[in-house]
Order: sequence, then C-alpha cells, then structure tokens
Amino acid sequence: MQFAQRIQPLQSNVFADMDKAKSLAIAAGKDLIDLSLGSSDLPAEPHVVAAIAQSLYDPSTHGYLLFNGTREFREAAARWYARKFGIEVDPETEVLPLIGSQEGTAHLPLALLNPGDFALLLDPGYPSHAGGVYLASGQIHPMPLTAENGFLPVLSDIPAHVVAQSRMMVLSYPHNPTAAIAPLSFFQEAVAFCQQHNIALVHDFPYVDLVFEETENSDKSLVPSILQADPDKSVSIEFFTLSKSYHMGGFRIGYAIGNAKLIQALRQIKAAVDFNQYRGILNGAIAALSGPQAGVKVAVDRFRQRRDAFINALHRIGWYVPTPKATMYIWAQLPSPWSQNSVEFCTKLVQQTGVAASPGAGFGKSGEGYVRFALVHEPALLETAVERMAKFL
Repeated sequence: MQFAQRIQPLQSNVFADMDKAKSLAIAAGKDLIDLSLGSSDLPAEPHVVAAIAQSLYDPSTHGYLLFNGTREFREAAARWYARKFGIEVDPETEVLPLIGSQEGTAHLPLALLNPGDFALLLDPGYPSHAGGVYLASGQIHPMPLTAENGFLPVLSDIPAHVVAQSRMMVLSYPHNPTAAIAPLSFFQEAVAFCQQHNIALVHDFPYVDLVFEETENSDKSLVPSILQADPDKSVSIEFFTLSKSYHMGGFRIGYAIGNAKLIQALRQIKAAVDFNQYRGILNGAIAALSGPQAGVKVAVDRFRQRRDAFINALHRIGWYVPTPKATMYIWAQLPSPWSQNSVEFCTKLVQQTGVAASPGAGFGKSGEGYVRFALVHEPALLETAVERMAKFL
C-alpha cells in the first residue's frame, strides 16, 4: 500500500515522541510529573458546564449544526472581541467557529497554498503550523527566533525569492514555546510587510489572557491583537481558542476573526471536512464569552503563582531562567552537557526521574538547546519536579 508523500513529515512530532517516553517511564514504575503538554488542569467555570449540561436535555441540539445555526456564538465572539480590543467585527462575514485554533492553523494553508508556495513560520513554533503547510504541499521558510531579538523574527532577513513565492505568514504572540510577547509596533511592521508583498497574515492567539502584568483591572487585553495593527482587516486573520482562558480544551471550541475573504475561504475548507460541534458546546462557549470574567483573572493569578514558584526553585538549584511575562510555559536554556541535545535530555529526564518536559528541538531547528516546561500543576508539585531535576543534573 502506498501513501501520499505529504504525510512523510508528519511521521513524528514532539508530543507523540514524549508520549512514548512517558509510557515507558510509567511502565518502569516511575511516578510521573507531566510538564510536557500545555493542557490546563483547571476546570471550566460552573456556569459554562451548566450551559452545556442543560443543552443535553434539549432534543433540538442533537442534530447537525450548520453555519446559520452558529450565529448566536458568532455574535458572542464578535462582542467579546469588540470589548477587548475596541474593533467592531461583523459576525456574519468576519467570524468562523473552529474546533480549536489548531484547526484554523492546520486547514487555512489548504485555502491559500498551491504546491510549492511558501509559508513563513516562526522557528521555534507550534507543530501544527508546519503540519498544515505539509498537508497543503507547501514549502516552509523558517523565521529564526533568538533571545537577542526578543524571540521576534527579523523580516528583512527573508530572502527576496522566498518572499516572492510566499502566500502566508504565521505569527503567534504570546508565543508558544518561548513565552515571548510582541509589541504593537512589531505587528504594524508585519502588516506593512504582508500588505506590500500580498501575503496573508495569520495570527494564532491562544494566550490572549495569560499575561502576567501586575496592575490591570479592565477587560481590555494586555497584549495586542493583529487587527489593532490592521483595523481594516486588509490581510489579517486571527485564531482564538477557549482552551486556555476558559479551560475548555477537551470541548474543542475556538474561532477565527478577520478578513472576510480569508474567513470565507477557510469556511469552504471546513465545509468539506466537517460539520460544526455539538450545539451544547457552543452554548457553553457563549456562556464563557458573555458571562462573568472573574474566573479568567483568578486563573491567571494561579498560573503566575506557579510561574514564580517554578522559577524560584530553578534559581535555587543554580538554573537561571528569565521570568516570562505570559503563557503557561517556561522556556529554559539547557545547561551543559545537554546544550545541544534537548531530545536526549527530555528522554533521560523522564526515564530517570518521572519528570516529563518537551524538547526544544521538537518545535524547530532554532529550539535546539532549550526545553519547555508547562505549568500545569500546583506549586508544591512543580517544586518537587525541580528537586528531581536537581538530582538528575
């Protein structure tokens, strides 16, 4: 049996590789502390769960859900966006429900790329960004991110012949895995670049709320949206998810907001692949977006406490890592002798200590020399993980 060449680059990824290593550690009797996957361990808010539960007893929610049936959700998403960023959105033409933001980043290349076209991707970056390009038979031009540049790409370094063949650029700030944030001025530069070269600008924005500023009481975002740099929505589309802010990862609900033509193109791809989610999940998402937001701030405080506990513990063992301003991750430069072998570090770490982390090389060539820890446990367990790592090191 023969398979398409496009699936060859998908044979392994950082999460699948670590799942195998974790399974072997558990089989060997290790007590696992899993810091490898950025899946929030916090529960969805009670009013969100209640909205979903109530839907189960309504037979009208049990059938297929077509686009017109998602209007109430799209209106809630548009209101949420306008409240947060001060930009009006047409829920009919500029909003599209998604099965998480990952669906958007994986499917949009099918609408934008012909075989051989380039996508400009962050390196390191989230694996599904590359996966979608491979499925569309496109080429990837990695934009290296370094600490010296604040983990922002240098757009002027992209070769002219690559720019001429590029059809999309994917950004994502606050950034997974580096936890970097981008200022509005950088987004303005990226918008101008994409306008000049007729490139679609895609912004994956799952960590919009996980920002650790000390003084802020309003519902306004502490990090910019790409559409604040492109208010006319001339070239840009932005992907959101309820997995991080509202702890609904298992419910698989997100949405796209942006340029109407990009929304329509993605809608055409989606229509060929699936229907929408169960209506009850959308009802829960509406409750999350439209209801009280105090739970978001409580969760951010908890992740801040985890960040501080983990960073302080690392510093106590002599592993000095910068304190991130956002996300649920710690991006740590590996000490010698592991400085250029992140996969071996993570494999041996989980085998010998039960602490699972994600190797930086799994996020791209420029991620080598780093490891990503996800802050998905309470401070005491995070400190235990660091104690185990101290013995390993």
